[in-house]
Amino acid sequence: MSNHTSSKISRRTFGKKTASAASAAFAFQFIPSRAWGNLTKPTMVGIGSGGKGRSDIANSELAGFDIVGLVDVVDVKKFGANKKNNRRENVLIESREAYPDVPFWTDYREMFADMGDKVDAVTVSTPDHHHFHASVMAMQAGKHVYCQKPLTHGIWEARMMSEVASQTGVKTQMGNQAHAEDHMRRCVELIRSGIIGKVRDVHTWTNRPIWPQGFANPPQKQKVPKWIDWKQWVGPAGHVDYNENIAPFSWRGWWEYGTGALGDMACHIMDMPYWALMPGAPKNVKAEQAGATEFSPPINSKIVWEFGPSEHTHSRGVRFNWYDGYVDAHFDPEIWALIKESEEYNHPSPSILDGRPFNEYGCVVVGEEGKMFFHRQNNNWVVNPTSIVDGYSWPAQSLPRARGDDKYKNHNEWFDTIAGKLVKGQSNFELAGPFTEMILLGVLAQRVPNENLEWDHKNMEIVGRPELKKYIQRDYTKDWEAEVSGAGKISFAAL
Repeated sequence: MSNHTSSKISRRTFGKKTASAASAAFAFQFIPSRAWGNLTKPTMVGIGSGGKGRSDIANSELAGFDIVGLVDVVDVKKFGANKKNNRRENVLIESREAYPDVPFWTDYREMFADMGDKVDAVTVSTPDHHHFHASVMAMQAGKHVYCQKPLTHGIWEARMMSEVASQTGVKTQMGNQAHAEDHMRRCVELIRSGIIGKVRDVHTWTNRPIWPQGFANPPQKQKVPKWIDWKQWVGPAGHVDYNENIAPFSWRGWWEYGTGALGDMACHIMDMPYWALMPGAPKNVKAEQAGATEFSPPINSKIVWEFGPSEHTHSRGVRFNWYDGYVDAHFDPEIWALIKESEEYNHPSPSILDGRPFNEYGCVVVGEEGKMFFHRQNNNWVVNPTSIVDGYSWPAQSLPRARGDDKYKNHNEWFDTIAGKLVKGQSNFELAGPFTEMILLGVLAQRVPNENLEWDHKNMEIVGRPELKKYIQRDYTKDWEAEVSGAGKISFAAL
């Protein structure tokens, strides 16, 4: 693929446009000149305004953005006066009430067509299967992008997102918020300085999934409520009939739309050791698990990636180990939920934990001289044995620190790159893309458990397994197809 991407993206008008206009394609004429300047009050549209989208929009406003539009497949103004709203629907209502005078769309393609150069940046806080399309459309139109984790739904998409970000030069940031916190950056510096010696193993774990996962059949079809654009929610992925057990939350437990516990949490929990080691592409990966089906990721799993040696790792390389899910759990289709027989969830052995208690998620980095115990939400990291710090020469700060309180740091850093105060955010797509690829390779391994899969990074394929290509680069539904031209430009059907 060429290293050049065109700045133009073809599009069609949608919805409220006339039939003749809807049939005529036209192109963005620009990457806006002000996208390259030092903006003091950049305009922003939130794509996905409920759930995580609500906090991404609010935190971006606190960072300094001017919110000029909202996009969501749920139009709360169609709820009706007598509807009893749940917590997640109330968040959508709060978003609309917080910005009552900005335009609203259910289709981000319409938003791009309508807004043109009136918007400088977008947040993308949709289900995973929309991340790629919304973000690439934005970047190729010169919009800066903050996209929630995991960066994409598939490996090929992550590779393309990195390339488009590099080629367009827009400012990007992935939404793994703790990446911007001071204690994570300090631990990255410490590991690189050799506080525990060369690293040979990393162990990370979570108690998720906390949503339904491991079901063998879709839920029964329900009537689509008038307040949701279900066709747009499904978008580029395969069709499923509407059911409230799919959206707005349980989509993470569907292969077609989410990436399970691994995709949801690994971008948080594996972030510090991956960033500290920058191990390159894995050589191979293997998953062991229970409860996966044709439709849904496993109820629990253990995954191992093996990497070759690099600057901060053992001479034989490093292994990343992942543990998720409850050990004694099963899916109950009658109540559409996971039933836990005990509170025990997958985690490293007591010998790895050195007898320390484990929380719902965590990380242990094992070096030649000791271990570091790290939790992304706590700044009280620990090394064992503690004697390794005796006479240790503490390194100077080498990573920039984001401004503000921890809750907003990641959004502040993204804003400051756009405002010209920083060159780039530390979780930009050129770093987040390869990291996401590595995690999604584990998601692929969950589709073919108990097999050691050799990864050909350059050609993006599992060696000797061409039938697995469909898990690396998915087919998109009609009107959402993506095509890469000889010039490296990604274009989308019917846009």
